[in-house]
Amino acid sequence: MRKVQLILSVLTAFSGSVFGQNAANTNVSRYHNPVFEPILADPSVIKADDGWFYAYGTQDNWGDGKPGHLVAVVRSKNLTNWTFVQDAFLTRPTWKEKGGIWAPEVVKVNGEYHLYYAYSTWGDPNPGIGLAISDAPAGPFTDHGKLLLSSEVNVPNSIDPFFIEDQGKKYLFWGSFSDAPTQGTYGVEMAVDGKSIPDLKKKIKIAAGDFEAVMIHKRDGYYYFFGSRENCCDGAASKYNVRVGRSKTLFGPYIDKDGKDLRERGTGTVLVKRTETIAGPGHNSRLITDSKGQDWMLYHAIDVKNPLVSSGANRRFLMLDRVSWKNGWPEILNAEPSMDEREAPFFK
Repeated sequence: MRKVQLILSVLTAFSGSVFGQNAANTNVSRYHNPVFEPILADPSVIKADDGWFYAYGTQDNWGDGKPGHLVAVVRSKNLTNWTFVQDAFLTRPTWKEKGGIWAPEVVKVNGEYHLYYAYSTWGDPNPGIGLAISDAPAGPFTDHGKLLLSSEVNVPNSIDPFFIEDQGKKYLFWGSFSDAPTQGTYGVEMAVDGKSIPDLKKKIKIAAGDFEAVMIHKRDGYYYFFGSRENCCDGAASKYNVRVGRSKTLFGPYIDKDGKDLRERGTGTVLVKRTETIAGPGHNSRLITDSKGQDWMLYHAIDVKNPLVSSGANRRFLMLDRVSWKNGWPEILNAEPSMDEREAPFFK
C-alpha cells in the first residue's frame, strides 16, 4: 500500500511539473506575422483612453477597388488582431496643392488627439508637416494646417514627424533622405499647446541624411534613436532597415554600438533588416510595453513573393516583434522579421 501511495505521489508531482507546464503553455496566446494586411505603412500606435490600441498608416491605395485611404485607422486589444475602423481624414488638407498624407504621428496632447503628418509627393522639392486634431482616437481629424515647409526651415525632404514631451517641454523631430548640405534629422521645441513652433531657427540636427522615420525612446537614463535607412518602397528589392543609437540627452549626440555619431552617414546599429523572404522592414512605431514588462515594436515590411497590390502600391503590411534589451541596447531576435509562430504580447 505504501508503495502504491509513493508511486501516486511521484506521478502527481511529475504531472504537476511537466504536464502542468505543458497545459499552462497551451494557454499562452500565440501570433504570427503579418498582424494586419494588405497595407498599413509607416505605422503610429497609441493606447487610447477607451482601452484600445489604435494604429495609423500612410495614405495608400489597398488595391481593393476603393479610393486610397486617407490615413487608415485600425484598432486592437492585443496588438495582434487588428480591425479597420475608418479613415482619419474625411477630406485632404488644402494648405498644399499636391501631395499624399504620409507618416502619421498620433499622440494625446492636452486632452486632444494630435495627428502630425507629412504632406509630400515622391521627389517633392518642398514637402511639409501639418497637424490635425480630434477628440476621439479614430477621428475624424480636423486639419489645423501647416507647421512647416522644407523651404521655411531649410531642411530638405522635411517629412516623417515625431512628437515627444520631455521634462515638461514639447518637441517635434523630423527629416528624411537627402545629400544636400543641410540634410538630416532635426528637432525643435514646440509651443506649450503642441500646435505651433515658436522659432524654427532653433532646430538642432541629431542624425545624418541617410536616416528617416525618427522615433525616440527613453529608457534607464538613455534616449534611444530609432531610424530607418535604405529604400523603403522598391517592392521585393526594398532594403529598408531599422538602426539605433543612444544618447544621455534628447538632442544627442546619438552614438551607435561602434561609437560612431549618427550625424555621420553610414552609421547606426542594425535592429532589424531584410531577409530572403521579407523585404524592407522599417519605419517603426513607438515601443509598447505589455503587462509582463516586455517591449514590442510595430513596423511595416514587404513579402518578397507578393510585393505589390493590384493598384501597384507596395504591399507594406503591419508587422510585430518583441524587443529585448541586452547590455543597454535593444535587440530583435536575429535582427530579422519573424514569420514563424511566436508568443504574443500579454495584456491584463
